[in-house]
Amino acid sequence: MVQGAFPDLVAAAEARLPAGLVLDGELLAWDVEAGALSFEGLQRRSAARTRSASALAAKLPAFFLTFDVLQQGGRELLDLPYVERRARLEALFADHALTAPWTLCPMTTDPAQAREWLDSWTDVSGVEGIVVKPLTSRYMPGHRGAWIKVRRRDTTEAIIGATTGTLTRPQLLILGRHDQDGRLRAVGRTVPLRTEAARLVAEHLTAADTGHPWEGVTFAATWGSRDVLDVRLVRPDLVAEISADRAVDRGGVWRHPVRFKRLRLDVTVDDVPRFGEGPAAAAG
Repeated sequence: MVQGAFPDLVAAAEARLPAGLVLDGELLAWDVEAGALSFEGLQRRSAARTRSASALAAKLPAFFLTFDVLQQGGRELLDLPYVERRARLEALFADHALTAPWTLCPMTTDPAQAREWLDSWTDVSGVEGIVVKPLTSRYMPGHRGAWIKVRRRDTTEAIIGATTGTLTRPQLLILGRHDQDGRLRAVGRTVPLRTEAARLVAEHLTAADTGHPWEGVTFAATWGSRDVLDVRLVRPDLVAEISADRAVDRGGVWRHPVRFKRLRLDVTVDDVPRFGEGPAAAAG
């Protein structure tokens, strides 16, 4: 997949990386026109065939954000503590003068610095949070172990447009926001509602009238799934306060389920941030 879809990375690896090296990291795509990281762009690059891959590489150059070194010079390093693997990784970048598309993920042992990164870097589209790793931790393939991913979460609002379950026992809320033309655009869904939250929401739900903007629209059960949710359309006049992470598509759609916090009966749907405005909060 990588050889055909990411010829720029393959060429950079052949030119700069030593033999017998295995790195752990994350592929990223940079949207040159938007000037931002692009999850959708990464999907386009991953699906590209050899003939179109080079053209896409100019518009959506790929980068490899390097987290760890797992093998070096043919020697497996999984049992070394993280602090030793990190030292080897930093030496690798220094000794081989690695630059883009190779990027060394920053690391700190200063909690204040980590908090500053969590607050400031997550303002960049595509950056979700930080990972906390014990300095003594070994690398366990397929297992997180003692590593902890800390995501920044923002409180904001969205309009309830549909639910799963029933109107009297809603399970998930399907959320939307109006775009600049006044159309209600789906932006995400909640995690399953707690019993008390479901009861409260049910007290205020009303079945949709004819002409609901999502009539005929289907919602995938999970990301990339062909299975669809069985939803009940509701009158889109209720506002929910939610907690969401920073994994937002370019159009303003949350990639991960959000958490329902409460109903905002004190604000109207016109107070809700517009489609594409991300974590902005409603007035009121």
